[in-house]
Amino acid sequence: MRGFKGNCFVFLVEMLVLLRVLQFPCPCLAELRVGFYNRTCPLAESVVRAKVKEAVGSDRQNAAILLRIHFHDCFVEGCDGSILVDNGEDSERNAFGHLGVGGFEIIEEVKAKLERVCPGVVSCADIVALAARDAVSLSRGPFYEVLTGRRDGLVSNKSLAANMPDVDDSARVLRSKFRQKGLSDKDLVLLSSAHSIGTTACFFMGTRLYRFDHKNRSDPSINPHFLPTLKTKCPLDGDVNVRLPLDPVTESVLDDQILRNIRKGFAVLSSDARLYDHRSTRHIVETYAGGGSFRGDFAKAMVKMGRIGAKTGRYGEIRRVCSSFNQRPV
Repeated sequence: MRGFKGNCFVFLVEMLVLLRVLQFPCPCLAELRVGFYNRTCPLAESVVRAKVKEAVGSDRQNAAILLRIHFHDCFVEGCDGSILVDNGEDSERNAFGHLGVGGFEIIEEVKAKLERVCPGVVSCADIVALAARDAVSLSRGPFYEVLTGRRDGLVSNKSLAANMPDVDDSARVLRSKFRQKGLSDKDLVLLSSAHSIGTTACFFMGTRLYRFDHKNRSDPSINPHFLPTLKTKCPLDGDVNVRLPLDPVTESVLDDQILRNIRKGFAVLSSDARLYDHRSTRHIVETYAGGGSFRGDFAKAMVKMGRIGAKTGRYGEIRRVCSSFNQRPV
């Protein structure tokens, strides 16, 4: 009987604790949601879109640049704006895996405008996610609703970016790196399709064109009609800064053309070509290259990626300047 009374007491205590939690939910459990700033900063999304439209209008490459910075941010410490911080040589943005990532000044300009409109409200991490969405739609890709409510991270170190996907990774390694982030093979193919806009530097082509195996041969997956074009643009010991379009067919349009390029051996980056090496990713490439529901699925993959490691509630901060952590009281 005594044990029964004891169990009842424990049960009542647990119920009281549960009721208190429900009455006063922990801020750290806050969820991302569409329209997070509707009340606190109703102009937030329109301010971001106007600036992105201006940036892309002045240079089409800015669309790919803004899309890329979102991907690189989310793959290190989650989508928390850590790649934006510039606090010295050890900053995350200086990691080798982020080589060529840009657009920091565009994000900073958006942040400055939002700080004038509604100071201390909109996170840099959300600006990055919204800017990527607008870059996609301005490239004639799908428009999708962005979940917002992210807070900015408190850590930025290049050592944390040591496991970024690399252009020379095999299909097995790419699949593993994406799975570590909770992303499927389907997500890998769809997110790689972002390469349908933008350019790459010859710096990233050397291994594929001249050192693919121990005999220093070219990647055999390159269509023989395409190989001379690539070698002409990126000759051995040539200027590594020369840039070439990732999708020569529809360079400024975010669509499924790059998947048809991969199927025919016209992929530019080795990592894109490798998607055709594994039966799982090859099947997915074939599905979309043959007319699958690419636009809707690409949007879903972007939303899914945007949730990786997102900090909400009491975690993180709202930076006043995206390149600097807020000053902590001494």
